[in-house]
Amino acid sequence: MSNAPTRAEIVVIGGGAVGCAVAYSLAKAGKTDVLLLEKEATVAAVTTPQAAGLVGQVRNTVERTKLAMWSVQTFSELQRDEQANPGWRQVGSLRVALNPERVAEFQHMKSVADESGLECDFISNAEAKAKWPALNFDRAQAVLWCPTDGYLQPSDLTMSYVAHARRLGARFQTKTAVQSVVVKNGQVRGVDTNQGVIECDMVVNAAGAHAYHVARSVGLDLPIVPVRHEYFVTVHAEGLQPNLPVVRIPDSTLYLRAEINSLLCGGWEPSALSTDPRNFPIGNEPPPIDPDWDVLGWFAAQLGPEMPQVEELGVRSVFKGWPTFTPDGRFIVGPSAKVKGFVMAGGCNAHGVSGSAGIGRHVVESIMDANPSAYVRSLSPDRFDREPWDWESARRSAQHYYETYYCLGH
Repeated sequence: MSNAPTRAEIVVIGGGAVGCAVAYSLAKAGKTDVLLLEKEATVAAVTTPQAAGLVGQVRNTVERTKLAMWSVQTFSELQRDEQANPGWRQVGSLRVALNPERVAEFQHMKSVADESGLECDFISNAEAKAKWPALNFDRAQAVLWCPTDGYLQPSDLTMSYVAHARRLGARFQTKTAVQSVVVKNGQVRGVDTNQGVIECDMVVNAAGAHAYHVARSVGLDLPIVPVRHEYFVTVHAEGLQPNLPVVRIPDSTLYLRAEINSLLCGGWEPSALSTDPRNFPIGNEPPPIDPDWDVLGWFAAQLGPEMPQVEELGVRSVFKGWPTFTPDGRFIVGPSAKVKGFVMAGGCNAHGVSGSAGIGRHVVESIMDANPSAYVRSLSPDRFDREPWDWESARRSAQHYYETYYCLGH
C-alpha cells in the first residue's frame, strides 16, 4: 500500500451504487480530485448486488418524478458505452390497480407525470395482456403504462459509474475500511482508515448500513435504520423473456420482472424486520439474514391470481439485504451545518440503485449550487436537529414506511 493515496479534496465513503454515483457526479461536475474508499475487495459487494434493479419514474410528486427521470437519462447515456454500460433494459413498466381507490391514485400519478413531462398512459387490459402474456389481468381495474421505465443489473451499473468516473480523474481504493472521520475545529480534515489517515477537505458519507456509524464519528446522530428486504428468482418459466416490462401490483404489495427466462418476484412485508445500527460497530456487519420462506411464500400466494403457475415454480435463488430507511421516508442528502465539509448521501429508502444518479446530482447541487432547490434543502441532515426524536420511535417509523411502501397515498 506504499502507493496508496494520502490526500484528496473529496473522499467518498462507500462503494455501493450511491457512493459510485456520487463519485461520478462530482467528477462530471468538475470535482476531479475525488477518492472513493470501499472496505470490501470490490465495489458493489454488500447491499447493491442484492437489489432487484427496477427503475420506475411514476411517482406521487414532481420532485421524485424528475429525480427518477434524471436517473433514466443517465442510465441511457451510460448504456451507449459498449465497454462500460449498466445493462439498462428500457422495457417499460405496467402498474396494475385492483380497486377504485388505486385507480384514483393512478390518475393522480398520471397528472404528476404530465406536469413533469413524463410519458405514461392508461392502457386496456387486453393491451397489457399483449405486453405480458403470462399474466392474467382479469382483476385489473386500470393499468398505467410507462414506456421509458425498465430495469438494470445493479453491479453492472456500479462498475459503469466507476469506469466513467475514472476517465474523469476520480480514484477508487478498495480493501480500505474507514474507522472514523477526522474533524478539527469543526472542519473535516481527513479519514482514519485501516491503511492510515487520508487527508481531505470534504467527506461524503455513502456508507449504507454503516452510514449511521460514520455520522456518529463526527458527532451527528442520524436515524438511519436498516430494514430487511428480500425477493426470489424462480427456475426457468415458460413465457418469460428479458424484454418483458416490469410489473408492479401495489394492492398485492408486489413487483416482478423477468430475469432472463425466470421470474423475479418481491414485495413489501406487512410485518417487517429492522435492526438497530447502535447494536453493531462500524467494523462489524449487520446481523446475517436467512431466507424467510413464510414471507417469500406469501409473495408467491399474492401473485397467484395473476400468475397461477408461480405456485408450481421452484425457487432458484433468494436475494436479501439491509437497505436503510428514514422515519420520514426522505433521503438524507447534503452538508451538515454542524461539521463543515461533512456531506450525507444515505437513508435511501430502497432507492439506492434506481435513484443513484439522481442522488448523485442532489449531492452536487447541495455543495456546489449557491442556492439549492427547496426540495434538496429539505433532504438536509440538519432536519433531525430541529425537532427532538428518539431512536425507538424513529425505528418504528422507518419500519412502518417500509411496510406501507405500496399503500395508498404513500
